[in-house]
Amino acid sequence: MLSPQGLRQRSDLFQAVRDFFRSRSYIEVDTPIRQPVILPEAEIVPVSSGNWFLQTSPELYMKRLLADGNSRVFQICHCFRQGERGRLHLEEFSMLEWYHTGWSYLELMAECEELICAVMERQSCVRCEKDISLVRPWIRLSVEEAFQQFCGLSASLAVEQGLFDELLVEKIEPELGWKRPVFLYDYPVALASLAREKPDAPDLAERFELYIGGVEIANGFSELTDPDVQRQRFTEELVKINETNRLQEMPEIFLKALRDVPDCAGIALGLDRLLMICTGADSIVDVVPFVENNL
Repeated sequence: MLSPQGLRQRSDLFQAVRDFFRSRSYIEVDTPIRQPVILPEAEIVPVSSGNWFLQTSPELYMKRLLADGNSRVFQICHCFRQGERGRLHLEEFSMLEWYHTGWSYLELMAECEELICAVMERQSCVRCEKDISLVRPWIRLSVEEAFQQFCGLSASLAVEQGLFDELLVEKIEPELGWKRPVFLYDYPVALASLAREKPDAPDLAERFELYIGGVEIANGFSELTDPDVQRQRFTEELVKINETNRLQEMPEIFLKALRDVPDCAGIALGLDRLLMICTGADSIVDVVPFVENNL
C-alpha cells in the first residue's frame, strides 16, 4: 500500500498534469471504461467484462469527440491489459491521453517535453543513480538510426526477419534516455497501425516513443484519419487476433466517425511510469496505491 507521502506525490502529479492542460485550453473528458468494441491490436490482450471489454485505451471514444468538433482534449483514466505484469507493467494502470487537431507528431513531441518539464519542476532526474538532464530540446533518434547503432542492421530487415520487437526490447530500449530523454521516431509503417504514413517515405509512419532512463514513457502519432486505410490495417490486426482464438469485431462506429476527424496528433503517456521517474522508484508497484497482493 502506498504511504501517505507517496499518495501526496501521486496526487500532486495528477493535479500538475491537469493544471498544464487547462492552462492550454484543453478540455478534460471522461469516456466509457467498459466498451462493446475495442481497438483491434494483436499484441494487446483485453480484459473481458461480460460480453464487453474493459478499455485498453480511450482512443476510439476520444477521436469520436474530435469528430464532433472538439479540438483539444485530454483524459486521465485507468486502462486494462491482460497478462501485463512486471517491474514496469500492471494489468490495471493509469493513462494520460491527449489530442490536438491541426498538429503533427513534431508539435506533439515538443509539448510532451514541456509537460514533463512542467510537472517535474526541475532540470534533472535520477534513475539507477544516474543523473538525467531534462534541459530541452531532448534527443531525437530515428528508429533506423537506433537499429544501425545498437544492432548493426536495418529496421526493415529486422521486421522481415521477425526480430524487430526482440531487438528493440533487448538491445535498444535499455540504452535510451540516460543522458537526456530520447524520442525514438519514424517507425516502420507495419508497426504503427494507427499512425499516418510519412508523405516522403510511405514505408515509415509518423510515430514516436519517449524514453527516460531506459523506460518507455509515452507513445504518440500523427493520427491516421483515412477510414479506408484504417479499415485495412484493422483487418490485418483482426486476422492475427482470430488466429489466437480471441473474438473481436471491427469498430464500425469509430470508422464512420473517422471521416470527420481533422488532421491531428495524439499521445498516450503512462502516468505510473512517469511517477517512477519523478520519485526515483525502481518498480511500478512502488507508485500505485494498491496492487494485487494487497487488495
